[in-house]
Amino acid sequence: MSNPILSLASELRADMLSARAAPALSAGFMSGLGLLVAQIAFATFIFSGPLAPYSSQGVGLVLFGNFAGCLIVALAGGYRGAISGLSPALVIAMAAIGATMDATGEALFVTAAAALAIAAAATGAGCFALGRFRLANLVRFIPYPVAGGFVAGIGGAVCLAAMSLMGAETGWRSLPALLDPSALWRWAPGALYGIGLYWAMKRWGNALILPASVALAVGGYHAVLAALGISGEEARAAGLLLSGTSEEGLWPALGPADLALVDWSAMAGQVVEILTLMAIALICVAMNVAGLETVANRDLDWDREFRASGLASMVAGVGGGTVATLVVPASLRSKLFGAETRLTGVVAALVIGGALFLGDGMLELVPAALVGGILVFAGLGMLDEGLVRTFRRLPRLEYAIVALIFVAIVWFGLFEGVGAGMLAALAFFAARLGLVDPVERHYTARDRRSGKARPAPDRAILRADGDRAPAYALRGYIFFGSIGPLTDRLGRSLAAAEPPSSLMLDFTAVSGLDFSAVNALSRFLRAARAAGVPVVLSAAPGSLLAGLERTLPAAEFAALALEPDEDRALERCEDIAIEAWKAGEGPAEARRDSLLRRAADEVERQLERQIAFEELVEELGARLEPRDYAAGEALAGPGAAASPDCLQLLASGRASAYGRAGARLRQFGPGDAVWPASALDDGSAAAVVADEDCRALALEPEARSRLEAREEALALGLYRYLLAGRFRAGAECVETRQEES
Repeated sequence: MSNPILSLASELRADMLSARAAPALSAGFMSGLGLLVAQIAFATFIFSGPLAPYSSQGVGLVLFGNFAGCLIVALAGGYRGAISGLSPALVIAMAAIGATMDATGEALFVTAAAALAIAAAATGAGCFALGRFRLANLVRFIPYPVAGGFVAGIGGAVCLAAMSLMGAETGWRSLPALLDPSALWRWAPGALYGIGLYWAMKRWGNALILPASVALAVGGYHAVLAALGISGEEARAAGLLLSGTSEEGLWPALGPADLALVDWSAMAGQVVEILTLMAIALICVAMNVAGLETVANRDLDWDREFRASGLASMVAGVGGGTVATLVVPASLRSKLFGAETRLTGVVAALVIGGALFLGDGMLELVPAALVGGILVFAGLGMLDEGLVRTFRRLPRLEYAIVALIFVAIVWFGLFEGVGAGMLAALAFFAARLGLVDPVERHYTARDRRSGKARPAPDRAILRADGDRAPAYALRGYIFFGSIGPLTDRLGRSLAAAEPPSSLMLDFTAVSGLDFSAVNALSRFLRAARAAGVPVVLSAAPGSLLAGLERTLPAAEFAALALEPDEDRALERCEDIAIEAWKAGEGPAEARRDSLLRRAADEVERQLERQIAFEELVEELGARLEPRDYAAGEALAGPGAAASPDCLQLLASGRASAYGRAGARLRQFGPGDAVWPASALDDGSAAAVVADEDCRALALEPEARSRLEAREEALALGLYRYLLAGRFRAGAECVETRQEES
């Protein structure tokens, strides 16, 4: 088995010496530069307000998380060319932790940074565990309206936060003040830059637009300051330029001695916000993996991607960094540039790492409006994806969930918005699922028969009275939203003018039931018992039986009619229908005459078949070998004494054919042929077993071959009889349909 580290090193060496090296350097450098600009903006916003004196250390914390995430995902992920960074969706949640932390001074920064690092490490451990135990599919199916509303709400919150960062009040009462010249010059340049950048990126989509526009904006901003005679120190004092706050490097942001300053009581007060951040990070990982899978048009190993993202966040958290997830646009750029190699992500990580270790001198050149503009750019992208595109894709009712989440996040907050959206999605899901009919098939004992062989009078009774034995084959997961319409439908059958003789519920295709469904079914069973209608349960799951045992009185639970499969349950309903007909009202002689009229033709056919059988047996004579079977003994299939190709004609008693799953497929009676190749029309029988003591007349393959070679007429008569028996069941179904018409 090869060493994975050596294999990875060999892969990187081969890529560096191949034609992919140049595209990887180009794509990696541009992706790293774009990430660097965006992450500085995100970090500046997260560490604003009370944390502004520690903005440089905050930038270092975020950049280290990006460096670790980009490097590890590039090396350990399944998609070659993957780029990772801090998702804009996490910025608001991270900023909320710092803004609401109940601490002051240096303890505030240390506690907030520790909270972000703990959240990163815990999120990484959770993602890694999901991937390690191959459970990533559990978070794969996020409802699309919830994801869209989440993205839109975060985008709106980011835009509002950007305006606030640029000194603009965003409340409704403050809107007129935004046009005041003293406020306009603070927010307008950044907002216009963000809008223009978004338009340009959407119009041309070139990766160089972002870094080139940043360079032009920085140069132009400093040129204007110089023209106005404003020095750098004066601009920083006025809040026009960012200020460096770190006397040393950007990383590490925290040292071992800083842990003594952590305010653990303030940390405890942020448990809800930290858990919210972790939940959002988990959603971001899932959404970004799904997005990359879609745009790259290839199947990804979700478990591997979760392991890689989890390992990256754990390393980032332990090193005092933040969560990092896949960045879909940058990762897609690797494909477009022909740079699908791990070298691309490594180069991007080195660009970020270089800035991380150079210090915070570069921050002092960045205009504050530029940070706000980049946030506006990120927010507009999320609004476009979450609100505009989903409007064209989703039905209006589902889009209402998107709008609800968007309004709730912007108006009330992130935690409230996500909670409201999940509740709305669950309510919508329950309502839609409640409209799915849990009845897969509805039939009666007249429409469909069990595999039990019955005499002609009983078959005539079922044709005449089988409609009084309805059966419902259920499906899917039955819960509080679907059980009501089902029990109402069943209850109406009990209240009919002529109530059913029995009722069958088949649970073969049911995946589960919640307590509301079990409780409603127990009430229906009581009502059916009070109405004198036996209910036969087929393949009832253990959870249902356990629930019925808890909700039904012991006597009623013991009296439940339970059958292992649909065929046995249908046989029991047929027996009940036949007995109910025989015990019905009216003179016995009149009912008997009615039965004879209905069964006359079938009795005649059965007598003719019996005569044909006896004549055939007499003609075959000594070629047939009598064989007696005790109840439970195999006539054909595993354990049978007869050869596999032996043809046996049942002279007395009954035997049943069973499928490979153990369910009965058909019952044979006197005159039927037992032959593995033709036990059923599709040859699916695995075994034929005697239901009672019976006798068969066996025709071995050698005797049958001699018969075909020497006595063609007799052989043709035998096969004509076998074909007539095979098509008898089909003729009965045709006759039933003719009677109905």
